[in-house]
Amino acid sequence: MKYIIVLGDGMADEPIGKLGGRTPLQAADTPAMDWLAAHGRCGLLKTVPDGYHPGSEIANLSVLGYDLDRVFEGRGSLEAASMGVDIESGEMAMRCNLVCIENGRIKNHSAGHISTAEAAELIDFLQKELGGEDANFFRGVSYRHLLKLKGGDKRVDCTPPHDVPGTLFREVMVRSLVPEAVPTADRLNELILRSQQILPSHPVNRKRVAEGKDPANSIWPWSPGYKPRMETLAERYGIKSGVVISAVDLIRGIGVYAGLRPVEVEGATGLYDTNYEGKVQAAIEALHTHDFVYLHIEASDEAGHEGDVDLKVRTVEYLDRRVLKPLIDAVSRMNDSVTIALLPDHPTPCRLRTHTAEPVPFVIYKSGVEPDGVTRYSESDVAGGAYGVLVGEQFIKEFFRKN
Repeated sequence: MKYIIVLGDGMADEPIGKLGGRTPLQAADTPAMDWLAAHGRCGLLKTVPDGYHPGSEIANLSVLGYDLDRVFEGRGSLEAASMGVDIESGEMAMRCNLVCIENGRIKNHSAGHISTAEAAELIDFLQKELGGEDANFFRGVSYRHLLKLKGGDKRVDCTPPHDVPGTLFREVMVRSLVPEAVPTADRLNELILRSQQILPSHPVNRKRVAEGKDPANSIWPWSPGYKPRMETLAERYGIKSGVVISAVDLIRGIGVYAGLRPVEVEGATGLYDTNYEGKVQAAIEALHTHDFVYLHIEASDEAGHEGDVDLKVRTVEYLDRRVLKPLIDAVSRMNDSVTIALLPDHPTPCRLRTHTAEPVPFVIYKSGVEPDGVTRYSESDVAGGAYGVLVGEQFIKEFFRKN
């Protein structure tokens, strides 16, 4: 038996007036998703445990069945694994966004989706000017980078920038949660303010402004933690080998800790213009040589953060037509039986432009298993599926269960 999870990051949404009271999943033309729903079994999955922020790090760990209370150590430490950056004892790792501040407010969390090449120059510049002692910066992809802080105390409140577009940045700077963490909060806020002094005049930003693009004129560190201890999927569920395919360091990092091999795909951007065909081809090839594939598509989440309803519908249709359809066709020709699951990690409603913790729709297709009567894949349709509402590791156990 082979297994593949296709995760459409942030695909789920809420009814939108512009779409006649439908969600993007309901409004989109999705024959492949609907085929899976009609031939599989459906339900809703609670991916964000009570008390946790609905971040992609939380939701994807939950999809894979991990106990968040035991393993979660912040987003930065997970991304470090993907980037090949080791976290030593006494070090704290954090996601470090390049963001755009305008008139004292967080305009966007991505510096206008700055290119990886432009961002690399800025991160190298920040490392030269601000790094080298207790703080060190490491390149990532687009606006997503890494900051390590020696002696850092993770007991600080750091607001994810994608949660607060339009907010005065000073209102959401780092805050200590315990007295012992005050020096850490002060140091991080110092780095934020110093970055705002030196980044605007960098040639990359001057060029972006001249071209009418948003400058990356501030860093924004968040989701601190230490090095996690996680069992692999092989240890937990007996999966002999697997791969993770994603343009996002966070997802690749989770995969590394889960014992999955990251697969690089040229042209994978994490946006609507990602190389869908390259990613699904890599997944199909991996299914011939591995037991498990975790295929992550980021585009719908970014459209939700932008509040772009039309783009979100289009990204859902791209996933359906350019990923699921060729995947289903390829699986039908394989000698091995293949279990396919489709789901988002969390909703990213266009109205809110951030994540929510509502349960997400999922379908599990297994050849030879009687379907449950659901005929369409959407938030409301799957609610009547055979699985009902699953929580914790119930989903992944059901996914890997041999019937």
